[in-house]
Amino acid sequence: MPGVDETVRRTDSGIEVKTVYGPGDLRGWDPAGQLGEPGRYPYTRGVHAEMYRRRLWTMRQYAGFGTAEATNARFKFLLQHGQTGLSCAFDLPTQMGYDSDHPRAEGEVGKVGVAIDSLADMRLLLEGIPLDSVTTSMTINATAAILLLLYQLVAEEQGVRGDELGGTVQNDILKEYVARGTYIYPPRPSMRLVVDTFAYCHEHLPNWNTISISGYHIREAGATAVQEVAFTLADGIAYVDAALAAGLAVDEFAPRLSFFFNAHNNLFEEVAKFRAARRMWARIMTERFGAMDDRSKVLRFHAQTGGSTLTAQQPENNIVRVTVQALAAALGGTQSLHTNGFDEALGLPTERAAKLALRTQQIVGCESGVTDTVDPLGGSYYVETLTDEVERAALGYLERIDELGGAVAAIEARYLQEEIEAAAYAYAKAVDDGGKVVVGVNRFVDEEVEPADVFPIDPELQRAQVERVERVRAERDTNAVSAALEDVRSAARGTGNLLVPMKEALRRMATLGEVSDALREVWGVYRPGG
Repeated sequence: MPGVDETVRRTDSGIEVKTVYGPGDLRGWDPAGQLGEPGRYPYTRGVHAEMYRRRLWTMRQYAGFGTAEATNARFKFLLQHGQTGLSCAFDLPTQMGYDSDHPRAEGEVGKVGVAIDSLADMRLLLEGIPLDSVTTSMTINATAAILLLLYQLVAEEQGVRGDELGGTVQNDILKEYVARGTYIYPPRPSMRLVVDTFAYCHEHLPNWNTISISGYHIREAGATAVQEVAFTLADGIAYVDAALAAGLAVDEFAPRLSFFFNAHNNLFEEVAKFRAARRMWARIMTERFGAMDDRSKVLRFHAQTGGSTLTAQQPENNIVRVTVQALAAALGGTQSLHTNGFDEALGLPTERAAKLALRTQQIVGCESGVTDTVDPLGGSYYVETLTDEVERAALGYLERIDELGGAVAAIEARYLQEEIEAAAYAYAKAVDDGGKVVVGVNRFVDEEVEPADVFPIDPELQRAQVERVERVRAERDTNAVSAALEDVRSAARGTGNLLVPMKEALRRMATLGEVSDALREVWGVYRPGG
């Protein structure tokens, strides 16, 4: 018919979208089993009965750059402008277990996050921050236990008890082998460190979220929405299996598991993704692991808007993208949210961009009306059908991963990596061919590009950080540190909880790099394909 576009429409995951949806699309659908009520199993409609009518999600803007002092100042700036939780990024040397004076740290100190070498840096990072009333999320994986222990040590110096501390440590090492690459040790000893963190926090930090099982970076690497759900839940299953194998009871640790998802531009698929993930996890924990505590069945998640969707071309367009993505996260029932700065395709967010990103959340939360009722899109013919389709496709991936022996074995076989690579290639090809429209990139392109403000990095930063870590080494009790590091090595060879000797070494001013090296000496390092 002239004037009618008969092209097949698909979501970003390749799910075909019909022209219109109606009651027939839900034929055979069980509202009680599939939908349920908010705050009740299977949690499709949200993890709390009243959701945002009771209180908004936590507005947790990501910060971390340069020195501990600079990041501390950004923390205080964001708190003054209405942020309700801290979220910290760490630089690559910190993520990889190297001190700032290590040769491999050259040129990377403080660039993509804050540099933390020792307890001295953590004290500066948290100076003047009331740790008994502010929750903190730390995006750190291979060295997660070290950063968590440093945080606890500073809290103890402030007089804050472990049961008064709240926050999240990402601690999701499996997705590093799949998507990011900031791993240190082979997968199986790395899993031991994750499980030791579960056990340590159960005893010493009972209100701390011991892991944030992360689909965010899987999506950033090129995965589809369906793959993001499937591979993230597969990693979650692997962590639960590992904890059970170590002798922990499921209801001891599962209530402190949390998740971290991406929010992309396809509004309805993203909402469906969040709803499907909640329902799937509730059933996995109940039917597969026999969890009895309702808190063990609840998928609580933090969302961040999609960094990979931001464009350096016409960067102001990113304000609109971030708004759509924030709306998807709110409609999907997130517990906390980070909104990206519009200039992040160019560099770290400037102060102006960071404040505007926070204001975006506040406008969505306070002015849009999406918080007035729970699960506003629940019952939509399209959204419910799409939720079912995302779940169906994700379950297909989980079955294949189980056939391969679980997530660790699937990673070692490179199954997850190859699936993500294929999806990333297909997306890039669609953009190149024009089938996937990216405004300002392959359509509605400006001939002239205006220069944008870019966050400045102080070239003197590394020198100052190196001087600080050298001063720490010069002023500490060297023999006490050496003895404590030997205790870490002994624990790594044995079966005791590693975090106990690690904490003592850090208290005695061992550096992050030295503790990481102690584990490297025992466990070795991971080399893909080696």
